[in-house]
Amino acid sequence: MGSFVLIMKKIITAIFFLVPLICLSQTDVLILLKNGKNIKTYAPGEPIMIHTVYDQWLGGTLTDLKNDSVYINNIPFHVNEVDGLRKDFSKLHLQNAGTILIIAGVGVLALNVINGLYTNESAGTWIKASGYITAGAFIIAGILMRSARFKNYPIGKKYTLHYLNLRPKSISTGNHSNTTEPAKQPDAH
Repeated sequence: MGSFVLIMKKIITAIFFLVPLICLSQTDVLILLKNGKNIKTYAPGEPIMIHTVYDQWLGGTLTDLKNDSVYINNIPFHVNEVDGLRKDFSKLHLQNAGTILIIAGVGVLALNVINGLYTNESAGTWIKASGYITAGAFIIAGILMRSARFKNYPIGKKYTLHYLNLRPKSISTGNHSNTTEPAKQPDAH
């Protein structure tokens, strides 16, 4: 009975160490860099919005990254066809908060006017400098929040997009060439 337990421990240990060698758990990633510094890393399953060289904005879920291709909702695009990326801030509800701040700024002005009418002050003294500053700050902050729905990252000098291949190369296919380089055409002599 003791030798059976020892054999089972060895088999379980071997399986425990061999299973990670067989499994493919890594996937390729897309890295957005600003002057060489990482801004965002995209992996399959994340929402993404791209601008193509064909002047189209396409958004959806990044379904796969394979062979220098970006699959958005299972539609492939080569990484060189991506001309820009857009980060969407609509989940932060900046539109609603901006509207509330604009209403609050107008409300501060209205409250000062109503208070001035109630206290029978002259029309020029209804709104003090602090009221103008407060209302102006609310209104400007609200306008900025309403306009900050997304940020564009145009690919070029400042922003670069790198495709990082993390998948191991398959030896069984017999293809040992580098898939990121274009195919060489023979000379036509």
